[in-house]
Amino acid sequence: MIDPPHRKLIIAIDGPAGAGKSTIASRLARKLGYVNLESGAMYRALALKAIEWDVSFDDELALVKLAQDSRIQLEPSLGGNRVLLDGRDVTQRVRETDVTEAASRVSVNPKVREWMVARQQEMGGGGGVVMEGRDIGTKV
Repeated sequence: MIDPPHRKLIIAIDGPAGAGKSTIASRLARKLGYVNLESGAMYRALALKAIEWDVSFDDELALVKLAQDSRIQLEPSLGGNRVLLDGRDVTQRVRETDVTEAASRVSVNPKVREWMVARQQEMGGGGGVVMEGRDIGTKV
């Protein structure tokens, strides 16, 4: 079967923390006119909401419920993604140390990861996306 000529690709960039995934993904997405699906930003947005709502990072069911009740969006901009949480721009806040550390604790919960992977698959399913994350190539 021959792919349609205008079909948009799904590009996955996988690797460990600090490997440069975000930098490469952002540049590639901008060059191609694709969306950069930054999985870490999604976890950080959920971690921020958990902080704001005083939800324990160890309470897997409460975190999944919080995720289900949240609207996490990544909007491309010239400087990289804008991260929107329930319509609010939290781009700078999700890069702060407390949120980054909280995201590490949130992301180890299997049910949270399952929910996030499903959202990432939905977001990237139509193509035209550069996906990056520690297990984006194997899990998403």
